[in-house]
Amino acid sequence: MDIIQRNFFKLLRSGAFNEKASIEIMSAFKWRRLFQIVQAQNVLNIFVRGINNHSTDLNLNLPEDLIAEIQQKIDEQKNTTALIDEKNTYLSNKFRNKKFHKIIHSELHSIDTSVEALDILKLVVFNTNAMLNSGISLEGVIKLGQYLRTKGDKVDFLKLEAWLDTLHLQRMAQLQGSILMAVFGFEQDEIPFVIKEEKNAKQLTIKTISNLVKDNAEEWHFKQGSTGFVYNNNKALRRNLRRSYRYFDYAPLETTSNFINNFVKGLSEIEE
Repeated sequence: MDIIQRNFFKLLRSGAFNEKASIEIMSAFKWRRLFQIVQAQNVLNIFVRGINNHSTDLNLNLPEDLIAEIQQKIDEQKNTTALIDEKNTYLSNKFRNKKFHKIIHSELHSIDTSVEALDILKLVVFNTNAMLNSGISLEGVIKLGQYLRTKGDKVDFLKLEAWLDTLHLQRMAQLQGSILMAVFGFEQDEIPFVIKEEKNAKQLTIKTISNLVKDNAEEWHFKQGSTGFVYNNNKALRRNLRRSYRYFDYAPLETTSNFINNFVKGLSEIEE
């Protein structure tokens, strides 16, 4: 983990969980690179809270022009109280997605509804979708950790574990919990659905952070040229294939369904 990544995670841990550690002094270029990752991961508010928590740290040498840019981004950002982005909370496999929505409907009409268990399930599904489409979402993982720390005592984990089993998302949930342990200092007993820590959690997180900015650049998968021939973006396809391979062991059917859906979507969006 390089100095940019170390400072990035220190500020996130401070902003999200009020854990302070000394910041390392960096050049203006490295601070700007760090802020690119903040924006790509959609963790601006958490980052700013971390900055405020470290306001007396002498090594917090943010360049003045970057401070002005951060303030501008804060002013532009819309406030939202939603736990997750509902439109990105779905499973790519249509049969399991129907089961997911059936679980939500049935639980909301149950005599002993556990809204908290449903919220955790939705976070796991949201994070799974993000992992397969753009890499690990630290925004989603942090929200999962914050929810566990603030409302974990209200979660019916027996129901949650049964739902994860039905949707075959046990290892995906366990991976997300393992990221909280490896990167954000959680203990295993804080995350009941983590039976065994996933050893690749930290490595996968660092890989996402390392590649995130260039991976999120606007890209096309297939394009039709003026001659009528269809061209494909080999780099985008290879990246999606590598990502699918990376998470295959954690959710084989969902990973395969996601890759096929993205492939078909790319074909359907051919520019005329």
